[in-house]
Amino acid sequence: MTAKNLIPKAKSREYPASRYENLNPFYAFRQEMDRIFDNFFHGVEIEPFKKMPEAFYPNIDVVDGAKEIKVTIELPGMDEKDIDLSLDKDSLTIKGEKKEEKEEKGKNYHRMERTYGSFSRTVPFPVEIDTDKVEALFKKGVLTVTLPKTAKALKETKKILIKSQ
Repeated sequence: MTAKNLIPKAKSREYPASRYENLNPFYAFRQEMDRIFDNFFHGVEIEPFKKMPEAFYPNIDVVDGAKEIKVTIELPGMDEKDIDLSLDKDSLTIKGEKKEEKEEKGKNYHRMERTYGSFSRTVPFPVEIDTDKVEALFKKGVLTVTLPKTAKALKETKKILIKSQ
């Protein structure tokens, strides 16, 4: 029995057998190990070795209540002065820029990181909003915008009866 019989052949088309593989049994072994490590570490980013900067895309919750629409957006590490709210007749736009600096000092090292990222999110409205009564509250990194519906929008809401057969 030769060493080549102990090494499994590549099963996917991703690692096809080559002429070199037929001559050197350790080549197939290396390819298989590379494939295993690629699959194991797929999607894992170790902090100092990240390939791309982290994108800042804040989470938004939109609740359409009976009398108002409430928009909640998570903005950790930001101040209200870094946030821009604008309202037009059928949507709310939230823009901002996150600037974060981390500094660590140790006996044998000094590490400084800066993270910058801007975002823009637009929330469309299915009904008319009373723009004079809109309120925004920023507390502990969470922005809550309360958008009351107009009297006309409240009157136009109609309950639909569901029939069964």
